Amino acid sequence: MITAPSRLIRRFFVGKGQEFIFNREKPGLGEIKKTDFYLHIPFCRNMCPYCPYNRVEYDKDLVRPYLLAVLKEISLYREKLGKTEISSVYIGGGTPTNLVDEVGIILDALRENFSLTGEVCMETSPADLDGEKIKKLRGMGVDLLSVGVQSFEDRHLKTLGRKYDAGKGEEALKSALAAGFKGVNADLMFVLPGQNEKNALADLDRAMELGVNQITAYPLFTFPYTSVGRHLNLSGIKMPDFFKRRKMYRKIYERCAEKGYEQVSVWGFKKGEMPRYSSVTRNNYIGLGAGACSMLPGAFYLNTFSVKAYIASLLNDKLPIALNMHISPELNRYYWLYWRFYDARINKAALKKTFGKKDFKINLLFFFLKTFGFCREKDGEFLLTERGSFYIHLLQNYFILNYINKVWTAAKAEPWPEKIEI
Repeated sequence: MITAPSRLIRRFFVGKGQEFIFNREKPGLGEIKKTDFYLHIPFCRNMCPYCPYNRVEYDKDLVRPYLLAVLKEISLYREKLGKTEISSVYIGGGTPTNLVDEVGIILDALRENFSLTGEVCMETSPADLDGEKIKKLRGMGVDLLSVGVQSFEDRHLKTLGRKYDAGKGEEALKSALAAGFKGVNADLMFVLPGQNEKNALADLDRAMELGVNQITAYPLFTFPYTSVGRHLNLSGIKMPDFFKRRKMYRKIYERCAEKGYEQVSVWGFKKGEMPRYSSVTRNNYIGLGAGACSMLPGAFYLNTFSVKAYIASLLNDKLPIALNMHISPELNRYYWLYWRFYDARINKAALKKTFGKKDFKINLLFFFLKTFGFCREKDGEFLLTERGSFYIHLLQNYFILNYINKVWTAAKAEPWPEKIEI
């Protein structure tokens, strides 16, 4: 349901011209000189109940057809775009290392068809990471690796449905750190059932002791269409208590600052000169794979979530785009601003270039943020405070995730939906 406050906020910032409707209209793909790419590998051997992303059980009979489909998708984009510059590649899932050899072939195809100039980033799970796979990842040019440890306590891993123990998480991080990647990120979750501040900080401290370059700490959140959302009463897992989450986030923020980890997003903290690892905050990107999203000037579109429908579409030489929403220039500017908030810093010169010096709504917004202590000014930037960072991620949980949930629910139920209004 679209609430009245949601409608009012959208109308105030982006005006009447933007319709928040996904439909079957195909996006126009004009000249694009530079973009990022996202590759989605949906296969998982461990279907964690809290994970909301598009995934399927690993099926060896689908691996080869899926690889061929992705390669065909790359060739179709090459025909439309030419040898575009790729400023980064992010590989997510699912568990991408389930198809580690196939990912290597896909990266070779991207390099052959486009001009890859930026980092290659990949996420994985401790249960799917070993010495042989790490060697392959380094050989295929993966620069930044994120390991979804989630916790160093066995009881929490069991609650989350993770099929490994804490020792495996430590072993995976140690091996990754020794392999010579430009950076290694550890994903940790907090406000888990039965977890207190001491437990959460112990997880944080252990990751720091191991020497990871970056830590991404985020609260457990649920979507109604995940097994967590469908079985709340059975699993005991639910959206964390606000006050507990608020207090725990503050403790994590303070501990990272104390240990010399610089904030690089509302959830991410980095130490040293490594490039920042981020799964989001790209302005323009093209998504490859079943359920992948793309954001290009004037369009936000999604591939079909069905792996079989995705493969069938590309076997017929058709891009597997299921839904598209037109993006007005005004919404595109606010999309840019949203991710700068997620970065926890907004360059004032870039803000002025994007919105102009006299934009009433932007001036009012930042007056409010500064007055109530959500951000401060330093060296030509607006920097989110700890309070501002917390409420940005709270906004994402209660506002943005509601939109994602509605779209994802429909897209998972029907390979080619006719229309989704958000």
